[in-house]
Amino acid sequence: MTALTRYQRLECFGLWRESPDAEAREVVVSFGDASLILSDIQNSLALTHWSLPALERLNPGDLPARYSPDPSAGETLEIDDDLMIDAIDQVRRVIDSQRPKEGRLRGPLIALLVGALLMAAVLFLPTALTRHTVAAVPQATREAIGELVLRDMVRLTGPVCSTPNGDRALRKMWARLSDGRPGGISVLPKGFADAVHLPGGRILLQRDLLEDEDNEEIVAGYVLAEQVRADAADPLLPLLEHAGLLATFRLLTTGELPPTAVRGFAETLLTTPVPDVDPKALLTRFASARVPSTPYAQAIDPTGAHTQVLRTGDPFRDSAPPPILSDTEWVGLQGICAR
Repeated sequence: MTALTRYQRLECFGLWRESPDAEAREVVVSFGDASLILSDIQNSLALTHWSLPALERLNPGDLPARYSPDPSAGETLEIDDDLMIDAIDQVRRVIDSQRPKEGRLRGPLIALLVGALLMAAVLFLPTALTRHTVAAVPQATREAIGELVLRDMVRLTGPVCSTPNGDRALRKMWARLSDGRPGGISVLPKGFADAVHLPGGRILLQRDLLEDEDNEEIVAGYVLAEQVRADAADPLLPLLEHAGLLATFRLLTTGELPPTAVRGFAETLLTTPVPDVDPKALLTRFASARVPSTPYAQAIDPTGAHTQVLRTGDPFRDSAPPPILSDTEWVGLQGICAR
């Protein structure tokens, strides 16, 4: 400290009282390392050291100057040497200027806190808002959002296939497979492999799946697999992540999602590889829908290497299941895209 170094050789006399009741004692006052030294006037032995940062002047502007290291303890020192008084005041000012100021700390601390909150908001708010919205959206709104995605999707796949006989067959199949859940089945001409599902419960089948397979039990297996995938991961979540924070907030507050928010999501949905299905959960759906699982297992894995659970756990391994569709209805379903 420059100021303290300048005054290290400075000395003067002072009157020291160890307590309010003690007799005043003349001492030699000098500077030490960050301290004020009070020494015996006869033998120069140090009587006490006062910390300069803790030193307080009790009577600013008055003489003799009175100092104390702790006003509550009653220990005091009186000095009437102007040079020493100026030196002590100068050193104390330097020390005060080097102390961290509350205001100086408060600004950076507040800035750090605000920055941390903003970072947390950027990292966690979108995810939290999206998940909260997904949980809050009612079924009717989910179905409306699914229709928005389907309208955007037909740009890539062609229009939804429809014939009277085919539509009746789809409704009958859904009644058998749905287990009371909302949604339905639609068939599209091209643009994706086998099957996908939409928010709201609708299952989309690709035309070739109907025309290439031998029976409706295989097609039913694809529908049931999509139901299990939808149960495992809410299809509304990736859609809202695609739509963005503003569109998600609008959906949460108004109950509506602008059509522009889903634009481009169809490409992602149609090209993203489908996740594997939990075979035990799928087997439960086969049993609930009264559909054999072996035909589907053979269709997706002719070798049987990855579908052993579906084959060995087939609920109709030793019995015949009730038909899903009649032969006439199955033929009508296969021709749903003929027009």
